[in-house]
Amino acid sequence: MYKPLARRALLGIAVGGLTPVHAQNTTTPTTAASEQTLPAVQVRAGAAPAYTAPDAGGATRSDVPLIETPQSVRVLTGPLLQDIGATRVDDALDYSSGISRQNSFGGLWDNVAIRGLAGNENSGMTLLRNGFAGNRGFTAPRDAANVERIEVLKGPAAALYGSSEPGGTLNVVTKKPQFRAAHSLSARAASHDQYRVAVDSTAPITTDLAYRVNAAYEDNGSFRDEVYSKRGLLAPALTLRLGGNTLINYESEFLRHETLLDRGIVAPNGRIDALPRERFLGEPNDGPVTISNQTHELNVEHYLDESWRTRAGLSYRGSELDGYSTEASALQTDGRILRRQRRYRDYSSRDIAVQAEVLGKFATGSLRHELLTGIEGNSFEQDQRMLRINPTAAAPYAIDIYNPVYGRPQPTPLPNTDNHEEQTGAAWYLQDQLAFGPHWRVLAGVRMEQFDQRLENRRTGVVREQTQYATTPRAGVSWLPAPWLSVYANAGMSFRPNTGVDVNNAAFQPEEGVAYETGVKAERDGLSATLAAFRITKQNVLTADPFNPGYSVAAGEVRSQGVELDIAGQLTRQLRVSASYAFTDAKVTEDTTLAGKPLLNVPRHGGSLLGIYEMPAPFGEGRPLGLGAGITYVGTRSGDALDTFKLPDYTTARLLAYWQATSQLRLALDVNNLFDTEYYSSSYNNLWISPGAGRSLSLTATWKM
Repeated sequence: MYKPLARRALLGIAVGGLTPVHAQNTTTPTTAASEQTLPAVQVRAGAAPAYTAPDAGGATRSDVPLIETPQSVRVLTGPLLQDIGATRVDDALDYSSGISRQNSFGGLWDNVAIRGLAGNENSGMTLLRNGFAGNRGFTAPRDAANVERIEVLKGPAAALYGSSEPGGTLNVVTKKPQFRAAHSLSARAASHDQYRVAVDSTAPITTDLAYRVNAAYEDNGSFRDEVYSKRGLLAPALTLRLGGNTLINYESEFLRHETLLDRGIVAPNGRIDALPRERFLGEPNDGPVTISNQTHELNVEHYLDESWRTRAGLSYRGSELDGYSTEASALQTDGRILRRQRRYRDYSSRDIAVQAEVLGKFATGSLRHELLTGIEGNSFEQDQRMLRINPTAAAPYAIDIYNPVYGRPQPTPLPNTDNHEEQTGAAWYLQDQLAFGPHWRVLAGVRMEQFDQRLENRRTGVVREQTQYATTPRAGVSWLPAPWLSVYANAGMSFRPNTGVDVNNAAFQPEEGVAYETGVKAERDGLSATLAAFRITKQNVLTADPFNPGYSVAAGEVRSQGVELDIAGQLTRQLRVSASYAFTDAKVTEDTTLAGKPLLNVPRHGGSLLGIYEMPAPFGEGRPLGLGAGITYVGTRSGDALDTFKLPDYTTARLLAYWQATSQLRLALDVNNLFDTEYYSSSYNNLWISPGAGRSLSLTATWKM
């Protein structure tokens, strides 16, 4: 049940009517002398590729230009996703500074850290989809078929979005219906028996109603022995214009992902290269683990006049995870025989959120304001039922890591976990963006939030409840000595509730973060650059209770500081580039056992460079031919929380090419990990290490109609 604050927030939304809250600016009305009209949203399929964006709605929930926003934001645009042939959101993340990959739960979902801070070790950090929480529960790796762009929002986002990590978050912006017909069909074949087809179709149904349908299907092998995956995506959407000042968007997404759960390789005696990267240590007979996700979003935007508009939205996300797995448990003293657990998971979740806000522009004297205020309510439930059996000396359920034999008798797992969790919350937020003449911009905002949680252990009957409150402000200032140059600084706070109780059955205080950032931005002639320096501390991190083994205390503290550089855009009319570099010093500063240890999977140095040169082809009636190359470097990282071993640094290279063979047919070739570098993308401990893929080649043909 909602507590009173949550009830009042939801009642206010219901009375106010639905008007959308989505992070991107989908369309902007023009005003004639006597009426407002919403123009048709134009298809940009024929536009010149660009790696820059003028704004990122997720940063401020408005269309304030990025050059005026006192925050580091990297937008991974649609043309960039197309150039690199991205089929997953994860494929593009190397092209933003400060992002490091974390434990992916055996390949079942996306998990990254921004500026070294990764969130919950099981579920990862909160990610956004069109400004809504996009990955609470159990979410398969996000498909890129219906992704318009990815906004990497650096620093605390809690002043707008609530519970989150102070290092930043990702806002995935999806493709919207267009009022001009455009259709495409693509087919992709890649190394290791990987095959994919995708459809993107949009057109008007009437003068005021348009649709869009994105669909994709994959049947994939893997460079890993025995491992495979299948997935299907269907994402229909509708846009309706009512009169000249109201826009309604409905989007849905249905995703089914099947894969053999793969914890990777082990490092006997700390030897990370003891096994080939292909070696699978689970059991093929387990069959796939299946994740099914469905998402529905309803957004309505109403323009009151040229200066004021209301927006609100309703989001529903449901997810289910089901299947058996065999996972490494312990290495015998001989360093050869691996004992394994067998598990069965039956998980499900439901996430409902409603948002409503008002955005207006006005002046008080010489000050220009862009004021935003809104309320939000959410309800989240999840069930986690797991069966598990641990190996014993009499029945070790083991495998020889150097000479694996699959198909051994599989033990039947026994009841282990049966939990039901309910979370409800309500929040109010306020933000003002002020312009002082042509050179100064100030951003100030605050969010006040109530969070209620109920945890029920169905095996023991124990129920635990807690209510928490948080106030998370942020402030920033930008100085623009020229229209294309800004110097900025900001400070902000964050919070994230800790689940569970201490030895006295008391709820933990939430994690609290404080972040400071300063930087310089430049945008000129199609090229943008951001140089930022930051320092973040986070307190009340759960750590082991030194006086009560098996319990935790909220006593830990971590700190992350560093420098980041992002450059993207057109160097010349023919050459476009994307470049990034990050120095990140992230470590535990207070903890009973981990003080001084670096944070897991976070490199001190990392960077990437991608360049595409486009020219008229010397054949095929002079249609464009693009040639490109890229390089990615990831530094040495800690392999486990205790820093007992390291993941070595690595450099990978890629080559890519595309040819617009006709006005309708585009062919693309991509060679990834050109020099077949052996590397490790992430780990959790010495028993769960994820090796990176070797050299692979893909060919994609896209037909546009």
